[in-house]
Amino acid sequence: MENGLKVQKNCLNSHLITNYFTTPLMIRNHSDLILEITDGTDYRYRGSVYYTLVKYSIINLASSLSEELKPYGVTVISLTPGFLRSEVMLDYFGVLEENWKDAILKDPHFIASETTAYIGRAVVSLAEDPNVFLKTGSATSTWRLSEEYNFTDLDGSKPHWGQYFREKFGENL
Repeated sequence: MENGLKVQKNCLNSHLITNYFTTPLMIRNHSDLILEITDGTDYRYRGSVYYTLVKYSIINLASSLSEELKPYGVTVISLTPGFLRSEVMLDYFGVLEENWKDAILKDPHFIASETTAYIGRAVVSLAEDPNVFLKTGSATSTWRLSEEYNFTDLDGSKPHWGQYFREKFGENL
């Protein structure tokens, strides 16, 4: 219980505190973008009650904050990567970016992973979109934005965690 409450406090509070201090700046500019990075675009279970609650909360935070900031022209979106090929995951699997595919021996789902640059390109695409306000309040993903804005990962691929998940588990994300 103690660890679960700590996860709630640390994860959710960081988003709330950041928004508390940055939102007035966004309102002043009338055209800014707030992205809440989370895990998932829906309200399905994510392996643990506490983790699931945090991720639901971030999606809901973006949706709720978008309602409050609509009158000021501030866009708020929750954005999820797929299976992220971060430095932490590379270390966990004992591989480097150059030989990351060796990690699929430990976790075959890592074949559908994406680099941190992929979500970075999603952020850039949203930031450069003059019509991004039409997306305010939405929950979206790197793979959906890659289809819409036609960006790729560092190696030229377009990792699509949603399609991979559907093919492997028979469920849509």
